Amino acid sequence: MKFLLAAGGSAGHINPAIAIADALRRALPGCGIIFVGAGRKAENKLVPEAGYELENIEMRGLKRGLSPKNLGYNARAAAMLLTASRRAERLITSYAPDAAVGTGGYICYPVLKAAAKAGIPTALHESNSEPGLTARLLSAVVTRVYTAFPKSAEQYRQAGYKDPARVSALGTPVRESFLEYTRESARDELGFRADETVVVSFWGSLGASGMNERMKGFIARNIRELEAGRGFRHIHAAGSEQAAAVLKKAVPPDGKPPDFIDIRAYIDDMPRVMASADLVLCRAGGSTLAELSALGRAAALVPSPYVANDEQTQNALAMSENGGAVMLREPESTGDTLFETVAELLRDKTKLKEMEEHQKQLGSPTAAGRLAEEMIALI
Repeated sequence: MKFLLAAGGSAGHINPAIAIADALRRALPGCGIIFVGAGRKAENKLVPEAGYELENIEMRGLKRGLSPKNLGYNARAAAMLLTASRRAERLITSYAPDAAVGTGGYICYPVLKAAAKAGIPTALHESNSEPGLTARLLSAVVTRVYTAFPKSAEQYRQAGYKDPARVSALGTPVRESFLEYTRESARDELGFRADETVVVSFWGSLGASGMNERMKGFIARNIRELEAGRGFRHIHAAGSEQAAAVLKKAVPPDGKPPDFIDIRAYIDDMPRVMASADLVLCRAGGSTLAELSALGRAAALVPSPYVANDEQTQNALAMSENGGAVMLREPESTGDTLFETVAELLRDKTKLKEMEEHQKQLGSPTAAGRLAEEMIALI
C-alpha cells in the first residue's frame, strides 16, 4: 500500500503527519509513504529528519484586508493555486496513493482536492479547536474528517459537512517518542538531578521575535534568583541561530549564560526535554498541546494573536478551562509577568500535580495508531 501525507508551514502541522506515518509503518512494514509540503523551512527540516521522502509544491495562503498590497499578494496566490493544483494532480497520477491524509497548511487544499477528485480515499485532521479556511473548504470534499476536540465536529457540520458519521474526534496524533519518557528517565539521560526544578520554554518552530524580547527580562530575573540560591533550570528555544545568539549576548554579566540557563536555537530532542520539565511555557498550537497532554505536563500558555481565526486562543482556553494550563495574553505579557506566573506555579506543588492530572485526562496517546487504522480500513 502507498500513502500520501500533506502538511506544511509549521511543526504543528508536520509533527502529527509524521506521527501518522510512523503508525502506518508499524501497522504495514514496507508500505510506501510520501509527504507533500509547500517548500517551507519546517517541512524541509522535519520530514527528511524523520526519514521520509518529501515532494514540495509551492503554495501560499491568502491575506485578509483590501489594501492594494494585499490584493496584489492574493492575486499572485490565486495564480500559484492554479499551478499547485495542476502539480498536485500530476503527483497523484504518478504516485497513485491508496489513501491521502492532510494535517494542516495551505498545501492540503490542492493535494487533497486532487486526490478526492481521483477517487482516492482522503482524510483531513484538524488539531485546532477552530477549523481554519482550508479545513472548512476541504471538509465537504474529503472522505473523513478527524478532530482533536469533540466540539469541532459540530463546527464542521455547520460548514457543510452534513454526514455526522464521517466526523470523528480522535485527539491529535503525537510521535511515539513522546510516550517513551518519564520525567525520571528524561532527567537521567539529560544529566539533571531528580529533585531540581526544570522549566522549558519555546515559541513555535519558527520562534517569535516579540516573545524572545520578553525572555530577556525573564532570564535576567531567573539569574538573580539563581544567584540568591533560588531559581530554576531553564531551557529556552529561540527559534533560530540568530535569535539564540541575540539572547545569549543580552544575558548579564558577560554574555555567557550560567550553567542552569540553556539557550538554544531549537530543541531537537523535544520529547526528552519536555518530559524533563516541571512546567512548560509556550504557544498554544494544537500539536504542542497534544504533546503536553501525552506527557501530562503543566503549562503556561501565551497564544499567538497573529494566526488566522485566533485559533490558538481558543485552544488555550479549552486547555485552561479543563485545568491543565494557565493562559496569559501576549499584549499583557512582559518578562516580569511571565516570570512571576511561572514562579508562582512552581511554588504550588499541589496545583502543579493537579494540572498534570488534568493534562493526562486530555491526552490521546493512541490517536496516531487509531487514525492509521482508519485510513487502512478506508482502502
